Amino acid sequence: MSKRSSVASPPARYLFSALLILALGGCQTTGIEDITGALGGKSETAGKAEAKPDVRPDMDALRERYRAKPGDPNVALEYGKALRQTGQRAQALAVLEQALLAGYGRALADSGSFQQAFDVLGRAHSPEDPDWHILSAQGAALDQLGRNEEAQQYYGAALKIVPDEPSVLSNLGLSYMLQNNLPRAEETMRRAHERNPADSRVRANLALVLGLQGKQAEAETMVKADLPPDQAAAKVTALRQLLVKKQQRAEK
Repeated sequence: MSKRSSVASPPARYLFSALLILALGGCQTTGIEDITGALGGKSETAGKAEAKPDVRPDMDALRERYRAKPGDPNVALEYGKALRQTGQRAQALAVLEQALLAGYGRALADSGSFQQAFDVLGRAHSPEDPDWHILSAQGAALDQLGRNEEAQQYYGAALKIVPDEPSVLSNLGLSYMLQNNLPRAEETMRRAHERNPADSRVRANLALVLGLQGKQAEAETMVKADLPPDQAAAKVTALRQLLVKKQQRAEK
């Protein structure tokens, strides 16, 4: 997995500023002094705030929030500000840079730039402090590139951090499906469903794998459980069409 490197290109520098704007956009009470504070500058307002001797952020709580949602720009900005207040400026910058790269990498994947997304995501964390969300996202990018075995290694690394995490198991199951390893895909999807039976995306993925194996009745039951009758009927029709195409390809 790629080591973290410094971001020196002009687009990345522009995106760093964009991250701060994005993060502040979700909080209407944030003022301009918070921007200068996050960047390391000192405004009059920020100076007054820092002069209060008893005002200290709850670093343990902020750290846990950040670890739970490292890609959330608002959480990253709040944690970065707290790190700066406690004199940890280098770590504050690293936190903001990681959030920037993670968000940028996911945006690249959403736009179909999977190789670039994989490369950027690889710089969003270090081997010494891996982030399972990013590892799973890297795996998904590799699957889109047709590099399924490599993708499965990233899902495996993520599962070492969060064993039996349903979202990672679901991605891993889809990866096996892309390799046409349907029995293993079903086994993995069922594990994901057992861990989080309320997740409609996991159920939909499991239904797809079941349908591809000819287990149509069970697949249709799972599809119908989540949707209104008209939408469920449309999904069932689409599933049946997919199975017909699969059968036609097999007969050629």
